[in-house]
Amino acid sequence: MGGTVTVTDGKVTAAAVLPVKLRGCLAVVAVLAALVVVVLGVRYAGDAGPGRADARIGQAAYGVGAPWWHIASATDFLGDPAGALLLLTAGVVGCLRARRPRAAVLLLAGPGLAVGATRLLKPLAARTINGDDNLAFPSGHTAFLTAFALALALLAAGRLGLGPASGTALALGAASAAGALMGWAQVATGAHYPTDTVGGWCTALAVVPAAAWAVDRAAGLPRPRLG
Repeated sequence: MGGTVTVTDGKVTAAAVLPVKLRGCLAVVAVLAALVVVVLGVRYAGDAGPGRADARIGQAAYGVGAPWWHIASATDFLGDPAGALLLLTAGVVGCLRARRPRAAVLLLAGPGLAVGATRLLKPLAARTINGDDNLAFPSGHTAFLTAFALALALLAAGRLGLGPASGTALALGAASAAGALMGWAQVATGAHYPTDTVGGWCTALAVVPAAAWAVDRAAGLPRPRLG
């Protein structure tokens, strides 16, 4: 059934949202991503301006003209509350129609926890852009779209029954494409420094596998008996 269900002792149960074959590889990815977030957060803590790499990349990406500005603005909208709600609603409805409630939970929990993590980290890093009130590191928009794409990729990898190499490649490819797109949009619109978007991308890579594992763990716990 393409990874949709598993059978254990004659009992049919929902498929894991974190495919067993991918757990080891994604655990390593998550740890490395978390380390990158810590290193960048310490490096740019308290800064109110771009670093050397930020300045070079930002100079090339910032202030693009039409039609790229409109594309960047549309991409940025996907990380706003309204745009994120549209994506999440479409994803959850699709999962429920496919009778995969555990997948729907991951699509909500993964991006939600990734964005929540960026909000907790921003005051700790205290890096600002466009004024002292605008905390910049890590980028919540980049974390959201990366997490959403990564969650979808994990579900696809499980559905297709992919192995460790191909499944991890799919997951990282989807996460990188989404992170690069949103990261470019954030830099192009002047909302973030490039390293902020790297931090958002890595935050999602660290959080989503852990969220998927937690969803599987919670779903696998025995239910209390009534009476």
